[in-house]
Amino acid sequence: MKLLRVGPVGAERPALLDQNGTLRDLSGLVPDIDGTLLADEAALARIRAAAEAEGADALPVIQDGGVRVGPPLGRIGKIVCIGLNYHDHATETGAALPEEPILFMKAPDTVIGPDDTVLVPRGSVKTDWEVELAVVIGRTARYLDSDEAALAAVAGYAIAHDVSERAFQIERGGQWDKGKNCETFNPLGPWLVTADEVPDPQALGLRLWVNGEIKQNGTTAEQIFGVAHVVRYLSQFMTLYPGDVINTGTPAGVAMGRPEPKPYLRAGDVVELEIDGLGRQRQEFKDA
Repeated sequence: MKLLRVGPVGAERPALLDQNGTLRDLSGLVPDIDGTLLADEAALARIRAAAEAEGADALPVIQDGGVRVGPPLGRIGKIVCIGLNYHDHATETGAALPEEPILFMKAPDTVIGPDDTVLVPRGSVKTDWEVELAVVIGRTARYLDSDEAALAAVAGYAIAHDVSERAFQIERGGQWDKGKNCETFNPLGPWLVTADEVPDPQALGLRLWVNGEIKQNGTTAEQIFGVAHVVRYLSQFMTLYPGDVINTGTPAGVAMGRPEPKPYLRAGDVVELEIDGLGRQRQEFKDA
């Protein structure tokens, strides 16, 4: 299933994109798309049954002309991010391959809709793009002991844009978090695609364009630590709950890895992203 949330900021309602590309209202079945829903097999089964029922009236149609698509997940618990997780990205930045996953956190309040405006922070000179596969947790996961158990804890997948301010991240001391947590720095969606529709998360193409020019064109096959490894690894250090999100890293092609003068983002730039089967995002950048 392709689950999403539509409507004004803070007033999104749950929806489903059916097999014909029609947007359908789920608010008569469930209050929201969130961790509570993802952990409720009975509620998910009701959605599946309604989506598969014959007849156009099984779920009301949402007229999508001009409707805003919000983040596909509400009430996110935490966002855990994996740094330097692609072989080609580590090479382009001159970094040694990590022996264990590099972790940092993003606050849930950085999350915006897939087509919402992204704000270039005040004082920024190195705002960068990063297309990423986001993993959404659907079961409580602690001390997992196998890749099979790790993948069983995954509810689904989405596109994440891990926008980063490199000067804040690297040149201002302390941890990476100050370059990762600026407002609007985590567009998410458009859809949460349930795990049954993604049989192999290590076989997904990721692409990103800036002002129509392709900048990233990679594959999750290049990940140093695959999805199952990352989920299992994280569960040794923290408990993952339904509604938590993991951003799994970005392939080569970021501004930081390019020759001088590096083409960092400015107000007026337009960034578009897509991942196979997970939809597409588009953001215009403006000054904060």
